[in-house]
Amino acid sequence: MSIDHNLRETVRKRYASDALLVLDGGPSCCGPEDEDKFGSGLYDALDGAELPDAARFASLGCGNPVAVADLNEGETVLDLGSGGGIDVLLSAKRVGPAGKAYGLDMTDEMLELARKNAAEANADNVEFLKGYIEEIPLPDSSVDVIISNCVVNLSTNKEAVFSEMARVLKPGGRIGITDVVAEDRLAAAERAERGDYTGCIAGALSFQEYEESLSAAGFKDISVISTHAVADAMHSAIIKAVLQESAD
Repeated sequence: MSIDHNLRETVRKRYASDALLVLDGGPSCCGPEDEDKFGSGLYDALDGAELPDAARFASLGCGNPVAVADLNEGETVLDLGSGGGIDVLLSAKRVGPAGKAYGLDMTDEMLELARKNAAEANADNVEFLKGYIEEIPLPDSSVDVIISNCVVNLSTNKEAVFSEMARVLKPGGRIGITDVVAEDRLAAAERAERGDYTGCIAGALSFQEYEESLSAAGFKDISVISTHAVADAMHSAIIKAVLQESAD
């Protein structure tokens, strides 16, 4: 499957606009009415207290992947689609000075915001990279854990995303991500009726498609578990999997 570059640019412009709103001193587009489904309301009070306000305001995800990724001291973590850096900064605290937290984003404005937030938080073990989640700019087998917050659904080539995850993870490495997932009964056209692509709805995989795609990329111990509804028959879900160390 090839990349839809026009759709990618539409997504980039949407999130660049959100970043500029926060850089100008305001919250992102997601208002209080959305906080039970998307955004900073899905982070508990302790996590929020650890962060600069701008990192919280820029949160546009559908969950809190750091809370489910089981991060350990000294690990290397990669956040795909890191936005304003909220999950990178939380990860950096959990892996400690001996660990490293990378954030990957394609949007210059989000990267500017994330680096500003990292400086404010005095986070020395973080690095923000510009690039695409379908072409991760890191070496093979260089990452222990991959997290992501409601970003995989925005890619028009999810097979490439899963393949890149498998490439950069160390054997036995794991993913702990949140994403919007559709019930298996919904066709692609029915998903599009419930929301647009930039709103994280139209591009969602089904539960079965997610499991099958991860398995095809070399992952095992796959779980895709709904946490809350975001639209009719559409759910925020926690996705966990482990990269196979060798062919089972």
